[in-house]
Amino acid sequence: MQSQTINHLIDCLKKLPSIGQKNAERFVYHWLKSGKKEVNELRDALDLLLKNTKSCERCWNFTDDNPCIICTNKNREQNKICVVSEPADIEMLEKTKEYNGLYFVLRGTLGTESDLSEIKNTKINNLIEKLKENKNIKEVVLSLNPNMAGETTMLYLKREINNIRPEIKITRLARGLPLGSDMQYADEITLGSALHNRIDF
Repeated sequence: MQSQTINHLIDCLKKLPSIGQKNAERFVYHWLKSGKKEVNELRDALDLLLKNTKSCERCWNFTDDNPCIICTNKNREQNKICVVSEPADIEMLEKTKEYNGLYFVLRGTLGTESDLSEIKNTKINNLIEKLKENKNIKEVVLSLNPNMAGETTMLYLKREINNIRPEIKITRLARGLPLGSDMQYADEITLGSALHNRIDF
């Protein structure tokens, strides 16, 4: 029987994506066998994460500097915003080197079009306000996962953007991404092609 301390850490690790009971146990016992140095390094890294990481006030990406380095880069196209669901999606899109505009992180997607109560759990309203205020934005690239939640969110955003700024060009990633896939697991060539050949939406 495992101690309460071990079980507590295992339960905490199981809250992480794709981590089940077995993997959580492997991590805990690895740390116990490796000694204090590795555990202390992990603890210090988590302390730094909590201390230094903040949300960019412009795009809602996680960053050490506010605003982030992308938002403050004057060499990027200031009239385009690429809308993504999660901060990790920006890293994937940047690796393609096919996009040089700005970003906006929704921090989630909607469930169904009939139930829009989840809007408050995302930054969708912040995006709408940003588009109302920033008249320089000429194109919004909807780069959400091609699954039900992503499609629902893109349809909602398209309707809202058309209502407030009908002159804005709305595009989405080309169909190089298969339906139901997760953008974070796409290879750079497929993702780059989808971004380069984005289509009107």
